Amino acid sequence: MAAALDTGGIAIEVHLDILEIYADPLIEKVLFNLVDNSLRYGGGVSRIRLYAGESDRTLLLIYEDDGAGIPYRDKRRIFERGYGRQTGLGLFLAREILSITGLSIRETGMPGAGARFEIAVPPGLYRYGGGRDADVTPANPARAR
Repeated sequence: MAAALDTGGIAIEVHLDILEIYADPLIEKVLFNLVDNSLRYGGGVSRIRLYAGESDRTLLLIYEDDGAGIPYRDKRRIFERGYGRQTGLGLFLAREILSITGLSIRETGMPGAGARFEIAVPPGLYRYGGGRDADVTPANPARAR
C-alpha cells in the first residue's frame, strides 16, 4: 500500500499482525486513499498508524495521523459524493466499498490533533490467522475507543 506512495519520510506504523478481515478486495484502495489524503491534506503529518481495537465485539480497524485533523463542520460531509478538495469521490467511494461487505467507516479525530478513522468490522467478519477467532488486544489501549 504505502510502497506505491512517496511518503516523504513520514513514518507509517502497521500493528495488525495476523488479523484477517472478510472484505471486498478493494479495501486496499480504501487504505491507500486514507494515506493519500493524509499526505495531501494532513498539514504537517509526521506519523500514520494503523492498528486494531475492539468495542462491543466489533473490531475497529483504526487509522490515524498526527496532522491538522478534520474540522468539526466537515466530519459528516467528508463521506458525501462530491464533497472535498479534488473530485470529492475518495471518501465517498471508500464508504461504499466498505459497505459492500457490511463494514462502515467514521472519522473520530480531534481537530488540531490529527485525523482518526474507525472502520467497524462486525463479529464474524474477522479472525486471526489460522482460523482462530480471538479477542483483539489493541496496539495502544489508551487510544482504542
